[in-house]
Amino acid sequence: MIKLRLADKKVRLLAELRSEGIDDEAILDTLESIPREEFIPKALRGQAYENAALPINSEQTISQPYIVAFMTQALRITKKHKILEVGTGSGYQATVLAHLCRRLFTIERHLPLLNSAEKIFKKLNIFNITTLFGNGMKGWPEQAPFDRIMVTAASEEIPAKLLEQLKDGGIMVIPVGAQGKSQYIIRITRDGDDYNQENLLPVKFVPLLPGIVHES
Repeated sequence: MIKLRLADKKVRLLAELRSEGIDDEAILDTLESIPREEFIPKALRGQAYENAALPINSEQTISQPYIVAFMTQALRITKKHKILEVGTGSGYQATVLAHLCRRLFTIERHLPLLNSAEKIFKKLNIFNITTLFGNGMKGWPEQAPFDRIMVTAASEEIPAKLLEQLKDGGIMVIPVGAQGKSQYIIRITRDGDDYNQENLLPVKFVPLLPGIVHES
């Protein structure tokens, strides 16, 4: 009965996302195929298909499904792409990206979150994700350059090291802005040594922070 209720809510959520401008069928099919409830604390699983952000461990959140879909659509992914994600979090956004790209590299600074996400990736038989416990603001220079970069926390400034790791012609999608002030999802397209920026959507994200955290 619980699974049936969740299935009904998922159908309604997908219809809502379509009405809000998510029209990439590959993304919608991916969202339909992924059990979002796996990435949410058990006490909140009944809310898995509400179009809302929810709290997870380490004082972080799993993003609103619309934001996940919007940022994914803004990234313009193909199956050929090698992607860097900064901020693994629950692992849900990583799972969405992994379904759409060739290879995903994802960095998380909270070790408990990373350990939890890795278990879910294994449970869901997702094998094109490589994880790193580290400082996402430094990116992953050993694996650069990347066709696409997604940052899932808000940075007051665009990290220069991430720009350096973006392939020519590549795209980065990142929330930018200080906590308590205006934040926008920005799409950056690299053109040689130039970086073209577009403001896409006002948002509110947890902050992108340096360093690592072994315990929540």
